[in-house]
Amino acid sequence: MAEKKKTFEQAMIRLEEIVTQLEKGEAPLEESLKLFDEGMTLMKQCSALLDKAEQKVSKLTVGTDGGPVETPFHGEG
Repeated sequence: MAEKKKTFEQAMIRLEEIVTQLEKGEAPLEESLKLFDEGMTLMKQCSALLDKAEQKVSKLTVGTDGGPVETPFHGEG
């Protein structure tokens, strides 16, 4: 049975748990590799979710005629 994709928040919590486990250095090599692979999968999922959210975000400004103008939002940096 395939695992249901986690929400962004669930994925970030699990990713933090994995990082903590790996930083401790107590897991055997095979387990560390599994944790690393899971972390990379979660990181890609989070990145894709952020990209999707960014595509939906628009910046509203006031146009020359005083009406609203919608433009794509581009984060700083």
